[in-house]
Amino acid sequence: MAFELPKLPYDYNALEPHIDEQTMTIHHTKHHQGYTDKLNAAIKGTELEGKSIEEILKSVGSASKAVRNNGGGFYNHDLFWQVMSPNGGGEPSGELAEAINKAFGSYADFKTKFEEAAKTQFGSGWAWLIVKADGSLAVTGTPNQDNPLMDIATEKGTPVLGIDVWEHAYYLKYQNKRPDYVGAFWNVVNWDKVAENYAAAK
Repeated sequence: MAFELPKLPYDYNALEPHIDEQTMTIHHTKHHQGYTDKLNAAIKGTELEGKSIEEILKSVGSASKAVRNNGGGFYNHDLFWQVMSPNGGGEPSGELAEAINKAFGSYADFKTKFEEAAKTQFGSGWAWLIVKADGSLAVTGTPNQDNPLMDIATEKGTPVLGIDVWEHAYYLKYQNKRPDYVGAFWNVVNWDKVAENYAAAK
């Protein structure tokens, strides 16, 4: 089965004013669609065809650059859309909040660390909140379309929250002001989904 572009769980204008409709439309229909199409082309006729995206990423070190770049692009964006919501914002609660406090000291300290990872990622890339193999939480960053699921990642784990800091994710609205975009992101974070991801990962 070929990979398909996932539908967004909300309208393109639903995250306004924090993330604008034009950016969301182009990001989903052009960028994510492009990664999806190129991933399908890259795995066609290979032993990777028919595997889940997670299986592909876990052995991506031995795959082609096209599989690494487009497989990462497909997975990363799928997670990104899901961890945002027009009803987002606020703070995490329950087990996730406890785990964040344990790992970082407080939610405020976690936010600072996550924002730092997002703002200092050189060039294009992502910042992540991940669950490591021992069940603990960590913040990490990856270049380009790499992610912590990949066998080539410097810090491995299961992403539960991610922010896209490629310029195409924010340039139309924020221009070169990446910190403003990163700050606005907290207004749309879907903590219920992040908590669901956390429960599944640990």
